[in-house]
Amino acid sequence: MGLRSKLGLIFLLVSSLAILVLCVAVYTQAESSRLDRTRGLADERIKAAADTYNLNEVEVLGSQLDDPAVPDQLLEAVRQGKRATFKTGSPNPKMWAAVNVKGGKVLSIEQDYDNEDASMRALRRALIIGGIGTVAMVALVSVVAAGSLSRRIVAVAGTARRIAGGELDASAVETISKRDGKVTSRNKDEVHALATAIDSMASSLRGQLEAERRFTADVAHDLRTPVTGLLTAAELLPPSRPSELVRDRAKVLRGLVEDLLEIARFDSGVEQADLEHIGLGAFVASAVGRLRMQQAIAPDSVVVRQTGPDATVSTDSRRVERILANLIVNGLRHGRPPIEVTVQGRTVEVVDHGTGYPEELIAEGPRRFRSGMAERGAGHGLGLTIAAGHAKVLGAELTFGAAPTGGALARLVLPPTPETDS
Repeated sequence: MGLRSKLGLIFLLVSSLAILVLCVAVYTQAESSRLDRTRGLADERIKAAADTYNLNEVEVLGSQLDDPAVPDQLLEAVRQGKRATFKTGSPNPKMWAAVNVKGGKVLSIEQDYDNEDASMRALRRALIIGGIGTVAMVALVSVVAAGSLSRRIVAVAGTARRIAGGELDASAVETISKRDGKVTSRNKDEVHALATAIDSMASSLRGQLEAERRFTADVAHDLRTPVTGLLTAAELLPPSRPSELVRDRAKVLRGLVEDLLEIARFDSGVEQADLEHIGLGAFVASAVGRLRMQQAIAPDSVVVRQTGPDATVSTDSRRVERILANLIVNGLRHGRPPIEVTVQGRTVEVVDHGTGYPEELIAEGPRRFRSGMAERGAGHGLGLTIAAGHAKVLGAELTFGAAPTGGALARLVLPPTPETDS
């Protein structure tokens, strides 16, 4: 049951209970008033009959002297010198009135009291019809009111999802304030407060991301020159084991700086794809072959297979190759060979036989400087981040999950082109 249904049901139950209590109160008050009127009429009759009897000793208005049917409670009140009335219960309710008259006698009057009076039946019918009609109207109003509140909350949730998806300029306050294309003022209720809090969170997040981007770009730019000099100086060292270690670490440091500069370009939004038509299956096979030669990878460590006909796609081959290289190197570094690369249509899957990606990475995607689980080895978390950045530039979909065999699965789906089936 959604929020709209819950609010509507709550409004309906509360209003129904209130209407029921009101109807019962009205009916009870009407019944009490009717009883008071009947008592008043009986009291006036017995008073007039007593006055006549005391003057003329004549029984009038249906009065009787010392009627044995007079209720005991009424007789007790009369013996105390009171003029009293008394109503008997079902099945044949009666209204009695009695008073002492001269000679120490009790003069009484008896009259029928109809519980099913026509006026009360009409009142009951009116209350039932009016109550049902009011409940129906309240139900309609509650559905409309709950629907309005629910739509505003759904709008705020939609904006929050857009912000989570990277649209940090989205405003929840503007979303719930727009009506018929115009921005109108709204009461600052709880939904407005929620929207304001989300906008504040998005603004703070924008600031933090911008600071992180500037830091990444500045660090990479400032380190590039000294690292290049360090690498040049390391090449001049005489051949020895320590020299090899220095050159190796200098190359790793240069690679890290280049990765940071590449991420900074993604953050700036200036990267664009240089499209060309390629046969995806043949291209992947040749790209993996080049990677084997560059990285000195054993042929059986990376296996390429193609299912179905080779698909021709319009994409940036350099970026596709970089994505594949990062995914394969990540699998070799943090998983276990063989790395299986499968091409089917516009989809490329890279699977290793390690412990799989961390749940956090599968749920949220790669994040820089997050290396994942300890059992998958150490790292800076930049390789998958760069692969995701290239996929975004291509308009492709890069997702991470668990392979049926238990290893890590990365799936790259290139966008359709007029020359391929979508």
